[in-house]
Amino acid sequence: MSQQSLTSLINTGTKLWLDSVDPDLIAENVKLGATGATSNPIIISDLIKTGRYDEQLSALVRDGCSPSDAAWQLNDLVVANAEQVFEPTWQKTGADDGYVSFEVDPLLEDPTAGMPLDDRVAGYVSEGTKWSQGHQNRMIKVPATPAGIRALPELAAKGIPLNVTLIFTMRQYEAARDAIWQGAQNCSSLDTFKSVYSIFISRVDVYTQKHVPELSADAQGQVGILNAKQLWVANQEFWSKHATPLKQEIVFASTGTKNAEDDPWKYVIALAGSDIQTNPPATNEAIAEHDLTFTRTVDKMPPTAIVKEIEQKVDMEKLEETLMQEGIKKFADPQKALLALVAEKAKELV
Repeated sequence: MSQQSLTSLINTGTKLWLDSVDPDLIAENVKLGATGATSNPIIISDLIKTGRYDEQLSALVRDGCSPSDAAWQLNDLVVANAEQVFEPTWQKTGADDGYVSFEVDPLLEDPTAGMPLDDRVAGYVSEGTKWSQGHQNRMIKVPATPAGIRALPELAAKGIPLNVTLIFTMRQYEAARDAIWQGAQNCSSLDTFKSVYSIFISRVDVYTQKHVPELSADAQGQVGILNAKQLWVANQEFWSKHATPLKQEIVFASTGTKNAEDDPWKYVIALAGSDIQTNPPATNEAIAEHDLTFTRTVDKMPPTAIVKEIEQKVDMEKLEETLMQEGIKKFADPQKALLALVAEKAKELV
């Protein structure tokens, strides 16, 4: 693989964060220019399946850890190891980059649990506080659900770096941003105040292909890009009026293409030039294997006719409702699978 294409992307102003905390993939992608990473239960499960953490898991079980506690301790360990890799970047940039995102308990949003809203809010605050302690370049990942958003002011007031995830619409972004800014007013210092907003892109296009088939060929497959660019513009405008020492940024997430006919770098090339892209390893590999030249495109909107068509035909309220239902399920189910995997592994290792 060549670093040339990814260097071209980085030179436009894009920061690359890896959508994995696999130590091998981190080592490989740091060489390609990655300056941060993110984690989730699927990533942790895949690492456990390799057997690389059997020794640590055995030790946790012998110490009397339950499968749930063991899973969280392993998660903490893997993310902490990734943090060490990116800490020099965190230091060099004065805490503006070099973060690894840690996802708090997805089961707080388990629709089958019936947990009251106030309890979920309290859960996000307590879990976010617990898992952030002692980790200066760890970002706590909280979903843009009603409970998650309500927890943001208190977490921000504590000075905890935050990554708000599962954002699909302007309404969610604005609610999350305003909640964080509200909390930041009560922070002892804004010197290390850092927040990012993870906008999911490819899932939006999957939705419109299924639910808005009447879109023209020119507009279909462009909704996720347009939506992401509009949210990026809104974020630029807000923080230009509320200046902070560090950048409060958009994370362009879900950048792996879902349509086999699309180039794997479709979303990467359309959103180059600013803020952060958290790309799957396969996307970065595909870019590195091709001779690509990137230019700043994040501030270039699609043609006016396409923008108007999308605004007329796509009901963003319905889109948010559907994608959040799917997203919460994709949020909780992998955590259940992770706990089951750890329980099974624990039996094998004892």
